[in-house]
Amino acid sequence: MKGENKKLRPATALPANQDLPMTADAILRDFSHYFGRMLGRRTVSAEAPFLYQAVVYAARDRLMERWGKTRDSIEAKKNRHVSYLSLEFLMGRLLRNALLNLGIEEETTEALNRIGLDLEDVYEREKDTGLGNGGLGRLAACFLDSCATLALPVMGYGIRYQYGMFHQRIENGQQVEYPDSWLREGFPWEIERIEYTQTVRFGGRSNTYTDIDGTTRYQWVDTHDVLAIPFDIPIPGYKNDIVNTLRLWSASATDGFDLEEFNAGSYADAVASKNAAENITMVLYPNAETENGQELRLRQQYFLASASLQDTIRYWVSQHGADFSEFAAMNCFQLNDTHPAVAVAELMRLLMDEYGLTWDAAWDITRSTMAYTNHTLLPEALELWPVSMFRRLLPRILDIIYEINTRFIAEISLRWPGDNSRIQRMSLVQEGSDPMLRMAYLAIVGSYSVNGVAALHSKLLREGLFSDFAEFWPEKFNNKTNGVTQRRWLAACNRELAKLISDKIGDDWTTDLSQLERLSDFADDARFQKQWRKVKLNNKTRLAANIEAITGLQVSTDTMFDVQVKRIHEYKRQLLNLLHAVHLYDRIRRGDGSDVEPRTIIIGGKAAPGYSMAKNIIKCINNVARVINSDPVMAGKLQLVFYPDYNVSAMELICPAADLSEQISTAGKEASGTGNMKFMMNGALTIGTLDGANVEIREAVGAENFFLFGLTVEQIEEMRGRYEPQAIIDADDDFKRVMNLLDSGHFNRFEPGLMDSITQAIREPADLWMTAADFREFVDAQVAAAAAYADTMRWTRMSILNTAASGQFSTDRTMRDYNDDIWHLEPVVLTKE
Repeated sequence: MKGENKKLRPATALPANQDLPMTADAILRDFSHYFGRMLGRRTVSAEAPFLYQAVVYAARDRLMERWGKTRDSIEAKKNRHVSYLSLEFLMGRLLRNALLNLGIEEETTEALNRIGLDLEDVYEREKDTGLGNGGLGRLAACFLDSCATLALPVMGYGIRYQYGMFHQRIENGQQVEYPDSWLREGFPWEIERIEYTQTVRFGGRSNTYTDIDGTTRYQWVDTHDVLAIPFDIPIPGYKNDIVNTLRLWSASATDGFDLEEFNAGSYADAVASKNAAENITMVLYPNAETENGQELRLRQQYFLASASLQDTIRYWVSQHGADFSEFAAMNCFQLNDTHPAVAVAELMRLLMDEYGLTWDAAWDITRSTMAYTNHTLLPEALELWPVSMFRRLLPRILDIIYEINTRFIAEISLRWPGDNSRIQRMSLVQEGSDPMLRMAYLAIVGSYSVNGVAALHSKLLREGLFSDFAEFWPEKFNNKTNGVTQRRWLAACNRELAKLISDKIGDDWTTDLSQLERLSDFADDARFQKQWRKVKLNNKTRLAANIEAITGLQVSTDTMFDVQVKRIHEYKRQLLNLLHAVHLYDRIRRGDGSDVEPRTIIIGGKAAPGYSMAKNIIKCINNVARVINSDPVMAGKLQLVFYPDYNVSAMELICPAADLSEQISTAGKEASGTGNMKFMMNGALTIGTLDGANVEIREAVGAENFFLFGLTVEQIEEMRGRYEPQAIIDADDDFKRVMNLLDSGHFNRFEPGLMDSITQAIREPADLWMTAADFREFVDAQVAAAAAYADTMRWTRMSILNTAASGQFSTDRTMRDYNDDIWHLEPVVLTKE
């Protein structure tokens, strides 16, 4: 045949192009090229999403240049690098952050202005990349931003869910979930990398054979395979030309469909395997209330771990062949919570079954490369999987976990001979009629580092949840207090405040947040205070307009904006906030509200689809809000708003406008929290318990600038078994009136029994969250907050000092801590042309 004898030429690099200019002229030229030639549009108008896509492509070209140079520099120096495995990446919108980090936001604004367009309008056309549920996923996104800004060679690995975090609508006060079709209009940020496709196995069976050296080896055979196709997203550092990578995996069938069955008329059967494969990455967090949902979630976790580890090993082998002697020195896998814990066993499988390493050699590598971050103190969130499900889906992985456990129990027995109760507590297998695998324990045993995410959280892990393991391996356990990136959470989302700060102290704080300490010198400056208040009022005005647009409710910017926005969960105690709202309503209604400072309470968040109590709380908040907001007596004094469909973009609007930040979880339940840091950074004052990072926030800003209430962890433990919430209610007249209002049906006249689950939970002696116990102190702390807010100069001073004290809560500091103590990476130095 023609051309069959042609020799293949060796691969060569294309000649380098000159870097694209960063001027308005060049950006406008590239925008016009993409809008007209690539997207095929001729008339510039408000039609979406083409304007947005053309701007992204113009920006992405400039990122691509830096992206390639970053990869080339890492490969040239052969840097040690980190693979950051997370089931969630709550990225939000990417365009503003990209332009800010590239340093071309002003130039892009000018370019669009020349043709009558507003960059802010373009920003609004971008959909949130909602590949996360809450704080865990948003933290992962902040981590990636800071790693790129610090030039650390860190690559994120996640899942490209076709449907992200659901959209929430409120219908008759109830949450209704709608799919988030975030890919419907395309996603111009991503680059499909089909050349790095991996195969992930499920099902089948383990088979043994003897190799030529007489060694018993294992094969995983008769498997049902799924393709993992990578899509890369650029992660730019702040004005340093570094661009790291977030690689998201999409599932696909190994074959499209069975053509023979299709032609025979069995259409559903023909595409069944294709659908089953693609379901793995169809939706973020399937409802785990059903066995099918649990199985799908386990498939997602293994799919992420296997594809990511195979990808890392693929790159290693391309550089070093099958020599793994230096693999541990050059690689680290950071497990973001327990979800990717199966990576411990999967790395063992790959090293032994695919590359022939002995158990001891593979285990040495695994325990030298895995690092585990725990994000929860709630035992139910630590991932227990039925052994029977593992046996059906991941039989070879189950073999390896059992072998790890056998050897681990032998280690325990050597250390504590005859201590069977300790062995039972620490075993990776929770025995019983339906044995379960303890995935958090697998992560601990297989890692060289285990960290919590706030000082209190890490202490409680060592002394409580993982005390046996901390006693066994005290050197493994450490703390890395979380943070947030100030580029998104101040510089980008609060432009006016960022400018005011930079005008006063310079703009070095964008990469060194500790510079904000210098603001404390101006906390008593009357002129600066006035400017500070003006910025806050402008932010409140923007939020008020947004609330009216999406809810129809007009809120007064002359009131204190009292904000609690986060995932709806009993331990976060939106219910306690609701009780306070009813208390204020009761006071004003009885004519006892003359000293009640006007207040707008804003609550937002989503309840997991299968979490009925959280959904009930949302319904009750909306019912109470309807009564309060329709009562003319409340006008100008009290409003209650449930902010629907809370997401990253909403938070970017809410946190600059907040006056009071509600961080009121039961002490000992919140690992860290990051919303508390975002609010503090933007000048909100915190009312909170001694929980999570609240402890460190209070230490940083000073007790006099923090509204503290509530039982401590120690007091809660002392009260267990003798907690009598009804006695607490009976002893407090205010509390009794609140409960009587809830019991009476005042807020649910035409929905009898609606409040029953709420009032029963509050009165339950076994209530884990001890809502009733903290009611009185919460009300008193709110009185103190209102008094401070009434003193305008005092409040402004406290607000400035909160921002000034937020320097330690940057993920730049967090990432430096990870790198100093866990990763030991060398920053990337870009090679010259």
